[in-house]
Amino acid sequence: MRELERAWDGHREALLVRRDPAAALAPLAAEPSVVHLPAMTGAAGRPAVERFYADQFLPHMPGDLALRTISRIVDRWRLVDETTVSFTQDRVLPGGEPTFPGRGTTAMTCRTASRRRPGRSRPARAGPGRLGQAPAA
Repeated sequence: MRELERAWDGHREALLVRRDPAAALAPLAAEPSVVHLPAMTGAAGRPAVERFYADQFLPHMPGDLALRTISRIVDRWRLVDETTVSFTQDRVLPGGEPTFPGRGTTAMTCRTASRRRPGRSRPARAGPGRLGQAPAA
């Protein structure tokens, strides 16, 4: 269980703090997949996930993004984080004007990370931010 937590925390730190897609993919399985349900985006496979992070995800991240974990549940195969996400609205959505420019926003999110079980070709469940984790040695 701790290996899955370390991999997830390393992935999150590399992606959201250092903003380094290559380092974010290092702790993941050979063929990771990411599903970002709120935006209906994501990718499957290492090259596609790296392109998704570099070209679609990171360029649109607010500079003052802050995450705070509320709760975490972990077992051998999956991790679920309930997190608050806070940022200042400084982006214009496609086809519109900023609703409240300069105003702080906080939202609750739920993130899941799954480890592939031996003998299974795909994780049993999918969810926001699902990651295929490398099996324990």
